[in-house]
Amino acid sequence: MNQPTLTTERLILRPFCLEDAEDVQRLAGDRAIADTTLNVPHPYQDGFAENWIGSHAAKYDAHELAVFAITLSSCKTLIGSVGVTISSEFQRGSLGYWIGVPFWGQGYCTEAARSVVAFAFPTLKLHRVEAQYLARNSASGRIMEKIGMTREGILRGHAFRWGKHEDVVVYGKLVTD
Repeated sequence: MNQPTLTTERLILRPFCLEDAEDVQRLAGDRAIADTTLNVPHPYQDGFAENWIGSHAAKYDAHELAVFAITLSSCKTLIGSVGVTISSEFQRGSLGYWIGVPFWGQGYCTEAARSVVAFAFPTLKLHRVEAQYLARNSASGRIMEKIGMTREGILRGHAFRWGKHEDVVVYGKLVTD
């Protein structure tokens, strides 16, 4: 099954292609991205982006992952990524996203995340979408609130990032919300 492309007022959310690797490495390789996310490595080594992008189609077909390149509809510029890691057994998905630093504070992540969650329930047949963020990254929490997720709790000392234990805040949304 081919992963669809989603559109919003200002964005096109499309499957990544290998031609995106250089932009992914440049944007995701910014230390500020790794500092505010749970899963983006730093340094972002050569070949990471190609390997990551190369895994998407098979994982989408296996109903394990739906990840989208966030691009500006006006100029097709890649600005970030948004996706859902799928746990079919539990009809649950875990939302994740990052936006390149030059594009922070413009509402792009909220717009993209809202579209992907709206896609995830009917198309991926999920009952629940959850998301987590490092407690010190309150901007990510605001995104989750804006897209209608409910704060469910704090996992104290849950993440170990750069030599320090950090609290992680958990949000969730059910198909019935």
